[in-house]
Amino acid sequence: MLSSAIVFNALELGCVYSLVALALFLSFRVLNIADMTTNGAFALGAAVSATAAIAGHPFLGFVLAMLAGAAAGFVTAFLQTRMGVPSILAGIVTDTGLYTVNLAVMGYSSNVPMLKTVTAFTIARDLMGEDSPYELLLTGFFALFGCGMLVLFLGTRLGLSIRATGDNADMVRASSINTAFTVTVGLCLSNALTALGGSVLAQYQRSVDISIGNSMVVIGLASLIIGETLLGTARSSRMWFKALAALVGSVVYRFIIALALRAHLPAEYLKLVSAIIVALAIAAPTVKANIAFRRGRARAQAALEQQEGGQA
Repeated sequence: MLSSAIVFNALELGCVYSLVALALFLSFRVLNIADMTTNGAFALGAAVSATAAIAGHPFLGFVLAMLAGAAAGFVTAFLQTRMGVPSILAGIVTDTGLYTVNLAVMGYSSNVPMLKTVTAFTIARDLMGEDSPYELLLTGFFALFGCGMLVLFLGTRLGLSIRATGDNADMVRASSINTAFTVTVGLCLSNALTALGGSVLAQYQRSVDISIGNSMVVIGLASLIIGETLLGTARSSRMWFKALAALVGSVVYRFIIALALRAHLPAEYLKLVSAIIVALAIAAPTVKANIAFRRGRARAQAALEQQEGGQA
C-alpha cells in the first residue's frame, strides 16, 4: 500500500509533468512533428523560473519561462520551415544549443538551490497553512490551466488551421494557409507549455539542476500514450477528451514510478522502467487488436463448424 504522502506526491508530480504531455500532444499528435526540443525547453523554463524567483519575482518567473520556451520553439520552427532542416534534427540542434543557454541563465552553475527563496509554493503555504494540500492545489491549477487553454486555443480558427496542418499539410497549402506560420505557432505554444512545466517543477522542488530536463521526451510520451490507451481516445474526435487523456496518463505514470520506488527498485533502473512503460503502452493497442481479431476468428470458426455439423 502507498502512504498518503506518496499518493499526494504522485498526484502533484503527475500534474506538473502533464504540461509536458500536453505539449507533446500538440506537437506529436496534432502537428505530427517529433519535437526533440522538449528536454532543453523544460530545463530552460526551470532555469528562468528559478532565476526570477531568486530575484524576488516567483510569479513573473512562470510568464518569463513560457516566453523563453516559446522562443526555443521558434528557433526549432525556423530551422525546420525556413532552413530546410528535418524536424527531428531541428529539435536536436536547438536542444543542444539550449544546454549552454540554460547554463548562462543559471549563472554558469550546474545547480541552483532555492531553499531560502520565496516561491509560489511557499506563498501558497503561508496563505493556506502548512497542513493544507497547497502543493496539490497549485500544481492542479497549472495542469487544468494548461489543459483548458490548449483546448480553447485548438478550437479557434488558428487552432483549427494547426490541426489541419498536422492532418494534411498539402491540403492546407492549397487553401492558401501558410503552413510555416501554423507550424511555428504550434511549436512555440508546445514549448511554452513544456517550459511552464519546468518552471513549476523548479519552484515545487526548490532547486534546479542542469540535467533536470533529461528524459522529458520519454516521460511525456509515456504519459501521453498511457492516457490514450486507458481512455481509448483513438476513435474520439473530442479535443478536450484527448487533452484530458494526457493529464490522466501523466498521473498514472507517476503512480507507476511511485510503485517502482516503493518496491525498492534502485534509482538507476528508473530509466529502464520508463522505457519499458513506453514500449508496453505503444504496443497495447496492437496487442488488443490482435486479441480481438483472434477471438473473432475463433468465434467465426466455431460458428462455421456448428453450421457444418448441423448440415451433416
